[in-house]
Amino acid sequence: MKVGVFVLALLSSAAVAQGYQSSPERRVVVERDWGQWLGPFRAKLVPSLMQDFGERYIYRQANAALPTRKPGQRRVVFLGDSITDRWNLSASFPGQPYINRGIGSQVTAQMILRFHQDVIALHPRAVVILAGVNDVQGFLQQETPEQIKTNWEAMADLADAHHIKVVFGSLLPVNDYTEAARNVVGERKPDELLALNTWLRVFCAERGYAYADYYAALVDARGMLGRSYTTDGIHPLPSGYARMTPIASRAIAAALARN
Repeated sequence: MKVGVFVLALLSSAAVAQGYQSSPERRVVVERDWGQWLGPFRAKLVPSLMQDFGERYIYRQANAALPTRKPGQRRVVFLGDSITDRWNLSASFPGQPYINRGIGSQVTAQMILRFHQDVIALHPRAVVILAGVNDVQGFLQQETPEQIKTNWEAMADLADAHHIKVVFGSLLPVNDYTEAARNVVGERKPDELLALNTWLRVFCAERGYAYADYYAALVDARGMLGRSYTTDGIHPLPSGYARMTPIASRAIAAALARN
């Protein structure tokens, strides 16, 4: 018997031995070339994600060390990806009990998995969610716009169920103005980001959530992220966060004021 036929026979026998299976066979995906920097980063990340896709280990110790919220304290958790992760909340909001739970490169599906640990268990009055731009890129998880919306809704439902006020931040614009940003617009299409923001604004209005419109404050005349706000086409510089800070403050105040 030829080797290939023998292997197929073994697989067939194994399938029969296992009995009934409702699901079809899993697909085989050919990896794309993610480039000089993203390729090695992804190769390092994937084995860890196979053990903990939500990466709940990252903030586990910080959460355990967090003191109990004082009565009347307006604790707010900022949940998101690298744009949140790089936001120095203590510098932008001095004296405020705001907690950063951003993780670079994360997608909305991962944030759902860690929502109980990194938001609900901290007993905040409100959560500020800024997520979705990595879903559009497809680096860790390829998502359709419809699935991104579903994941946003799932996080909002979790917050509602635990009486946590919700603030959604709009997706930021992007640009390709520098060498460091040359692939950003191709991977995170501005039209798709704008369409998602349009949906999110309506969703917030229908649900009574606060909407922090960072996009309007950072977009330039070409519909791109303003040149002075970034060097890599996606992550804000301090000048960008300075523009975002009062928008977040107003949205948080509006959310906390609602019954």
